[in-house]
Amino acid sequence: MLKSLHISHYILIDSLDVEFPEGLIIITGQTGAGKSILLGALSLLTGAKADAAVISEGADSCVVEAEFTTSDPRVRSILDDNEVEWADGSLLVRRVVHRSGRSRSFVNDCPVQVGVLSALAARLVDIHSQHQSLVLGDPAFRLSVLDLYAGNGTLLQQCREAWRESQQLRLQIRELTDRLERMAAERDYNEARFRRLDEAKLRDGELEELEAEQTRLANAEEIKESLSGASELLSPSSGETPGVIATLKEASRLLSRTGTYLTESRDLAERLDASRIELDDIFSELERLDEGVEVSPQRLEAVEDRMSLLYDLLKQYNRNSVAELIAVRDDLSSLLFDSDALEEKKSQLESGLATVTKRLQGLYDELHRRRLAAAPGLAAKIEKELRYLELDRAVFQLALEPAKGGEDGADTVRFLFSATGKAPVDVARGASGGELSRIMLCLKATMAAFTQMPTMIFDEIDSGVSGSVADKMGSMICEMGREMQVFAITHLPQVAAKGQAHFLVSKEDADRTYSHIKKLSPEERVLEIARMLSGSVISDEAVANARRLLTD
Repeated sequence: MLKSLHISHYILIDSLDVEFPEGLIIITGQTGAGKSILLGALSLLTGAKADAAVISEGADSCVVEAEFTTSDPRVRSILDDNEVEWADGSLLVRRVVHRSGRSRSFVNDCPVQVGVLSALAARLVDIHSQHQSLVLGDPAFRLSVLDLYAGNGTLLQQCREAWRESQQLRLQIRELTDRLERMAAERDYNEARFRRLDEAKLRDGELEELEAEQTRLANAEEIKESLSGASELLSPSSGETPGVIATLKEASRLLSRTGTYLTESRDLAERLDASRIELDDIFSELERLDEGVEVSPQRLEAVEDRMSLLYDLLKQYNRNSVAELIAVRDDLSSLLFDSDALEEKKSQLESGLATVTKRLQGLYDELHRRRLAAAPGLAAKIEKELRYLELDRAVFQLALEPAKGGEDGADTVRFLFSATGKAPVDVARGASGGELSRIMLCLKATMAAFTQMPTMIFDEIDSGVSGSVADKMGSMICEMGREMQVFAITHLPQVAAKGQAHFLVSKEDADRTYSHIKKLSPEERVLEIARMLSGSVISDEAVANARRLLTD
């Protein structure tokens, strides 16, 4: 229920703090006093669009804050999902609107998205505005009334989950189909690109090896000539002229011979031997290198052809290395393979969609069966209440018709009404303003019994009626107040006399006009109802009549 409301700097409300009791709460006031302003402020807490125009003149922001109490586990689930403290069922909901037009929302002092306010409001308060009878023409509203009466909540939840699952599967299948079509259009091109790279037998580092080999082959004769010349100097093949190695060997022998007489000679001989051994090793390496250098125009041509192929591929694919070409080849391979994998995935999704569609159709059929069974009972209940509200020959019927399948099933409901007992027609065409008000009250009373809504607010739902009808509507609203908190904003004294608590909205003129709300004492309540009966001049008869209404 709504325990308290605080409003500051909202249109004509400068500052307002009010606490509300349980049961039926009556709110009255002269036209233009600010009753609709009060509802407008409260609507901000239900997630309504914020507008800087609601901020009072001279203020930078407006604040609307309300305290609710609830034991609804669905409310706790919403709070848990948004990491808001439960606080034993006490909810402090606040909305702050700034001059920029932006607003901030809080629940138990925790910042939340405005959508969270909407979700909470659906479980905390139902506001029936003055012109909400127009929703009688809304297919979703009509269906929701029937489903509440039929107790279809669990079945509807299953239906909505299955429908969302089917929509998600359809989306995935559509995306896969588009992707496969694009891949099919490019398949021949990609296959040709992959084939050329695959046939190239690419190997990381190959180009660097080929470039080194090409350099050797292109200069093979010069290399061999240099290697042979160096070898010849170290050890001539003719034997006529001693080479460096033979000369060092002879010099070492001579020095070794004098080593007996001159120690330094022996040391020099050893150094020469070491140099000779190193030169022998160099000579062997030169011969190995010489033998390894191949003078082969055929191999040079083959290397250059291979290099040319790799250079062409690098240019064609705008890459800088063979490793990058290998990556392109692997990507193309995956792309071509993915086509088969995606076809398989699409087939699995289509199979899943067929299963979900079959389950969804079963839920549609069960919903239709339950709605069909419940429709006569709901119609009879509404018809009985309409006759209590002095529509003695009223006929109210529900016509269930097939519709395109959606998250709420594959049915649509029409409300048919006749005040004369003759052939009923669509309620939007066959009911007057007063009749619409009575129909709406009957529907709201029925819905309230099934929604377990803790608070309901009626804004002049009794418009278009008077006399004994207004009295009976007040009794019906009063009966609802025994089970829940009900606010009734009214201009009818017959309704105003029914509530346990009575609040008056009024304007006060000072430098500026402000709206106020106050709880009336028993005597003040008598005078307010007398004013509603007689107008600005309150007669003794009106006071007596007001006292009689309050005691009936």
